[in-house]
Amino acid sequence: MNHIIGVINQKGGVGKTTTALNLGSGLALKNFSTLIIDLDPQGNASTGVGLDQKERINSIYEVLIDRINFFDAVQKTKINKLKILAATPELSGLETEIANDQDKAFVLKKKIEKNYIDITREFNFVIIDCPPSLSLLTIMALVASQKLVVPLQAEFFALEGLSQLIKTIDRIKNRLNPGLEIEGILLTMFDKRNKLSFEVEKEAKNFFGNKVFNSKIPRNVRISEAPSHGLPVILYDPNSLGSQGYKEFINEFLDRFNQTEKKVA
Repeated sequence: MNHIIGVINQKGGVGKTTTALNLGSGLALKNFSTLIIDLDPQGNASTGVGLDQKERINSIYEVLIDRINFFDAVQKTKINKLKILAATPELSGLETEIANDQDKAFVLKKKIEKNYIDITREFNFVIIDCPPSLSLLTIMALVASQKLVVPLQAEFFALEGLSQLIKTIDRIKNRLNPGLEIEGILLTMFDKRNKLSFEVEKEAKNFFGNKVFNSKIPRNVRISEAPSHGLPVILYDPNSLGSQGYKEFINEFLDRFNQTEKKVA
């Protein structure tokens, strides 16, 4: 069975795309064939795996408007076993184009379901990088996902903003996707020198319990540098503190699925 994981937080700058990139890349490095669906019109996940705008001839936008088939838009990356459905700025106009579609929240899910057998054959995991907003694109990702990873910035107001997201997730679960579950909350930009980081961790665990990953992603300049080199930090600087944090997270993530590194037959 393949797993469809949405990486979501409506607040920008919390490490959402960075988490999607490093999770997808880390799974690929452990020999799990992985697809990243870049559902953010900014296309940062596409840039983060080294795809220039001119290389995004076919994108998720063309798939969602029925211009091309799903697998015609899937592109290889420089990372073995990692592929991507890239995003372009055109994606921002999708909501207007399908405004009259009564099933617009199900557009992405229908594309996945139509190709589900082939997706299952080729990929062990599908990672959806959501936009930093509670837009139609985000709703589409929530409807299509099976599990969610929520990066939570270890800073003031972080939990307050998260409450709005949880309400949205609950509404989607009740009305549109009964099987949707939060797989875990990942603390990002964690600063051990800052008491506030530990207070946010405590509050998160009080509210979400064991849904909070034990792994934490520290503030680290290498994480910020990596996208400009078209690489996730775990490849850009494997020995950095940021890389170590994401490697621990990936191992913990796989533990929850009772899987370890996939062996080549």
